[in-house]
Amino acid sequence: MMENGSRDKAVRWVRESLVLLNMKAESDVEAIREIGELMVRESVVKESWINAAIEREKVFATGLPTQEVGVAIPHADAEHVLEQAIAVGVLDHPVSFGEMGSEGDRVEVRIVCALAVVKSEMLISLLNQLVEMFQQPGVLSIILQAKGPGEVVSIFDQHLK
Repeated sequence: MMENGSRDKAVRWVRESLVLLNMKAESDVEAIREIGELMVRESVVKESWINAAIEREKVFATGLPTQEVGVAIPHADAEHVLEQAIAVGVLDHPVSFGEMGSEGDRVEVRIVCALAVVKSEMLISLLNQLVEMFQQPGVLSIILQAKGPGEVVSIFDQHLK
């Protein structure tokens, strides 16, 4: 854990070039592919991340049925990651993802947070922080209504260490 004084030196998980507003996808696979292609273009992940995340999603679904709006947190193993980051996609209409920790249940997702984590031991901590963030009243609504990528980055900066 970092001390409060070193907070400014913390990794910035989300940056404007990794935020995709009005994302269009017809399925969970399309959504993962689209956000994965953005991460590849931004040199955050290897091309292999996309198929690895799609395959992982089939076995370990990442949809979260949060109070305000469904969220998915697709990710792949560290071997597919070049740089630590989170890409955020706001879908223009809901896409069905499998529910995390459930057999066969589905979640209608509007926000996709694709994770690129360089050290697998960091993944659990990051997932916990994200779940806590998503449970804060109003946070997901603010992301949904963001007028620009900077607003989304600001929300994540406020909630992630």
